[in-house]
Amino acid sequence: MSYTIGVPRETEKGEKLVALVPEVVSRLVKKGATVQVERGAGALAFIDDNAFSEAGATLVDRAAAFASDIVVKVRPPDDEEIGLMKSGAAFIGFLNPLDAPDRSAALAKRGVTALSMELVPRISRAQKMDALSALSSVAGYRAVLVAAEILPKFFPLLTTAAGTVRPANALVLGAGVAGLQAIATARRLGARTFAYDIRDVVKEEVQSLGATFVELELEVAGMQDEGGYAKALAEEKARRQTELLVPHIGKSDVVVTTALIPGRKAPVLITRQAVEAMKPGSVIIDLAAPNGGNCELTKPGETVVHNGVRIVGPLNMTADMPVHASELYSRTLLAMLTDFTGEEGFTVNFDDEVFAGSCVTHEGAVVNERVKSLLTPA
Repeated sequence: MSYTIGVPRETEKGEKLVALVPEVVSRLVKKGATVQVERGAGALAFIDDNAFSEAGATLVDRAAAFASDIVVKVRPPDDEEIGLMKSGAAFIGFLNPLDAPDRSAALAKRGVTALSMELVPRISRAQKMDALSALSSVAGYRAVLVAAEILPKFFPLLTTAAGTVRPANALVLGAGVAGLQAIATARRLGARTFAYDIRDVVKEEVQSLGATFVELELEVAGMQDEGGYAKALAEEKARRQTELLVPHIGKSDVVVTTALIPGRKAPVLITRQAVEAMKPGSVIIDLAAPNGGNCELTKPGETVVHNGVRIVGPLNMTADMPVHASELYSRTLLAMLTDFTGEEGFTVNFDDEVFAGSCVTHEGAVVNERVKSLLTPA
């Protein structure tokens, strides 16, 4: 018995990725799936419909893609898209469930079993399914390239007949996957690179990339949760942290911020005072902008200039690199589909740690306790 996997075209403003690329489609077809790709789904990722057809996909309209047994997407589905899914179907993709729990409630009401890529547990077996890490790496790389383009200085040390140009100072705040990629990229471009994170366990990783780990006179022991994410600081410690960061930020030509805490507003690490300590022409790239930003002056989706310092608040930096971002994301979906589909199609298995951790809705109910707690009682 064949089952269908639908790949709709992404319609959210600015999104250029496609959930599955032809290479992955081919592998799924060989496993017995019928992959239904909406016409034009890969256009913004430079993949034409012929490439999908040659990989074995069936080209369909939007309604047919959403009527599939399993729907895979990049961006969370909106109300109209949820309405196009059939009861009993499965959805796998980003859901942003901790910030938008009502969407999960709508999926449950529709009778859709939804797996959230944000909630995939950070365990060894699930590394191949870790879409957040895959796309964070893209964002960290791209952030430094954007900063280098905007900065009115060279990144590397240059010795010329006209004299020596000193290297730029780059500071990365947050040394998760995005931060580590930003550090590595800044180093490759020749900047003197520094990094700060409240998790002292990442110090060795930062130093292994050739960067200097910034240490503050602040007690931050045990600031990593079970999922590998940073915990939120108490109010007084958070205030002290921003004060201690001011001189380090002030010496930087480029600051890339990546600090996020799942389900919470992004912590403020760069105050107005810190921005005003920077030299005119300096650049801040705030990758936490979608969650409010790590800089007090960030405006999500905009570039703000304050005292000659440009503060960029990108909402979806991975969309600037849709070819490789689509490939990486598609492989994480392949891993999910491989583990949770069989000859009869989608397989529900709450005994599986990855399935149980990432499943948000099933049989008409929100089953994830964290998401359920965020919903307003009827």
